[in-house]
Amino acid sequence: MAQKDSTVYIIDVGASMAQQNGGRQETDLDWAMRYVWDKITSTVALDRKTALVGVLGLRTDGTDNLLDSEDSFQHISVSLPISRVQMPELRKLRSLVKPSNTDDGDAISAIVIAIQMIDNHCKKLQYSKRIILVTNGRSVMDDEDVPQIASKLKEDNIELIIIGVDFDDPLYGYKEEDKDETKAHNEQIFESLARACNGVYGTMAQAIDELSIPRIKPVRPVHSYKGFLTLGNPEEYDSAMAVDVERYPRTSVARPPTASQFVVRSDMAPGESSMSSSSMFPNGSGEGAQNQDGLAAVKNARTYQISDEEAPGGKRDVEREELAKGYEYGRTAVHIAESDENVTTYETRKGLDIIGFVPREKYQRYMGMSKTNVIIAQKTNDKASMALSSFVHSLYELDSYAIARFVRVDNSKPQILLLAPSIEPGFECLTDVELPFAEDIRSYRFPPLDRVITVSGKTIKEHQNLPNNDLMNAMSDYVDSMDLSTFGRDDEGQPTEYMPLEDTYSPTLHRVNQVIRWRAIHPNDEIPPVPEIFIKYSNPPDELIQKAQRSLDAMLAAGGVKKVPPKALHSRKRGRDMPKPLSGLNVTELLGRERRTRISPDNAIPEFKQLLAAAEDVTTIQDATQQMAAIVQSLIRYSVGDSGYGRAVEAIRVMREELVDLEEPECFNAFLRELKRMLLAGELGGERREMWWLIRVNKLGLVDKRACHVSSVDPEEAKAFLSAK
Repeated sequence: MAQKDSTVYIIDVGASMAQQNGGRQETDLDWAMRYVWDKITSTVALDRKTALVGVLGLRTDGTDNLLDSEDSFQHISVSLPISRVQMPELRKLRSLVKPSNTDDGDAISAIVIAIQMIDNHCKKLQYSKRIILVTNGRSVMDDEDVPQIASKLKEDNIELIIIGVDFDDPLYGYKEEDKDETKAHNEQIFESLARACNGVYGTMAQAIDELSIPRIKPVRPVHSYKGFLTLGNPEEYDSAMAVDVERYPRTSVARPPTASQFVVRSDMAPGESSMSSSSMFPNGSGEGAQNQDGLAAVKNARTYQISDEEAPGGKRDVEREELAKGYEYGRTAVHIAESDENVTTYETRKGLDIIGFVPREKYQRYMGMSKTNVIIAQKTNDKASMALSSFVHSLYELDSYAIARFVRVDNSKPQILLLAPSIEPGFECLTDVELPFAEDIRSYRFPPLDRVITVSGKTIKEHQNLPNNDLMNAMSDYVDSMDLSTFGRDDEGQPTEYMPLEDTYSPTLHRVNQVIRWRAIHPNDEIPPVPEIFIKYSNPPDELIQKAQRSLDAMLAAGGVKKVPPKALHSRKRGRDMPKPLSGLNVTELLGRERRTRISPDNAIPEFKQLLAAAEDVTTIQDATQQMAAIVQSLIRYSVGDSGYGRAVEAIRVMREELVDLEEPECFNAFLRELKRMLLAGELGGERREMWWLIRVNKLGLVDKRACHVSSVDPEEAKAFLSAK
């Protein structure tokens, strides 16, 4: 069962929170809310029914709380009762968090109300309870009951976190200059309260700085197998081994959240807002989206059709139940009836059976095909734990791996697993990875890298394509100079690993999550820049590059590496020099063939390219374009249905590419304008609007100035041209 969390945020919205302090360009409230919004949106992203949030406003203009009849609890309002927060509540809360017109309100009293809210909701149930207070500490407080409050927090196992705007924190190295006496006194009260209840006391500057550090989402382990690990057949032999085990994932790719498809509702009134994000739906199906943010969920429908000459359009819809399964065999389909489908099912029984052992050095790392899993003994089974521990230690001492046949459930596909022993302090297990079958292996043969084998079979060790000893030594020195294993420094200044695995985060995953959280609160603001920690390890450190520069120069000198000047970028021109073969022989002249002047409809595209390649003036290009235009029109005019449309579209695509390359866009534009006129007028064998639709789908419109700088067509004109009107 998922852990139950209940968190109450106490947000100070007093008038003094509207000030700008510490040289910041935003108010104290906006700055502090960066921390609060990040925490709340992270909770929303979990999409857990057991992750509950409540919000309490401190120093509000009005009073709305459980103890509002008493004077000491005035100017404290419940903005959000403890509940599951989704996008509607999040945006409602955003509209409520604004600076008030008063500085009256006791933060200690607000903590009392938060405790009461948690008690009323959680009662005696098992919850992870937390109160987070965000304040600038500029209000008058009554600290008479602080010891009793600390005792209550400890008794109810409620964690108290106090984050103060510009609070002094010697451990973080922050101190506010010219602090007034009231705030300094309040900071002492808060620090003593946090210490008394084993809570957390800190400054907002540190909390804001730590927001950029990604938080790893805890994953609840879910077993993929529960059963026996066997060696031999326990049903036939008493000496066979059978251990109750469980299998859990060890590594798995963490993927960013995927986007769902929504459309803007057509029934929205003028002026209604259409936000860029939608609410999260409890059932996950998108139901209820009709009332959220002007968006409607997209639902997919699939239909099945068969050819039927008597049906309108030559197609007839059929139900899925009327279809039969078939297996592709060459160019035909082989039908297998449902009654015979068991023939294609390989019958297997659930199990994890050891079939052999291999020495550790015989296993090649490239053989691993899957994510890794761990196999542990059945929980609360001491006998199984002892047996598996003995097996793990045996493999470890013999420096061997086990090979096992794994079937997750009955009649599922069998897999071959490699089982490797893993022994850590207080934890022993088997780590498994999938191995390939013979059909899964792709064996390729490549020339050796350390020698050259001639046609006659002679082996050469020294060759211009082989590195010499000087180059090998230079490369070895360069690799050593780029070593990251000792480039980092720990807290004591000692060499350590530069990029440990636990500090290396996925930029894509966390950037997408960061942007989603930001857009949920700020639908119209600019996206914040990428935090430095996301891209810290995207490039080698500058200091290391400078350190390795000398080794790099030595390697370049030893290898004789020279920079090749870049080739000038230009398009093909008429009258250009034709490439000459290395032999110096012109095959065309040797064969005595005449220059091509006509294009055959049976081989239109290659001959069109050949004609353009030999063109020396614009007249030849225009003539080739006219011939190709006639062939395209003929393909469309004599097409039976849409049988010739594919060849016509491909011919148009080639014409467009070749004429753009020759900087003759007007030839193509003139052809396409005439083709559109003929298609829409029905001059190419009747109704051929489907052909024009294919041209639009393949984006074969007019060549505009963006595609070719000599074109006279603007992008707007090209876009309007693709309309079928």
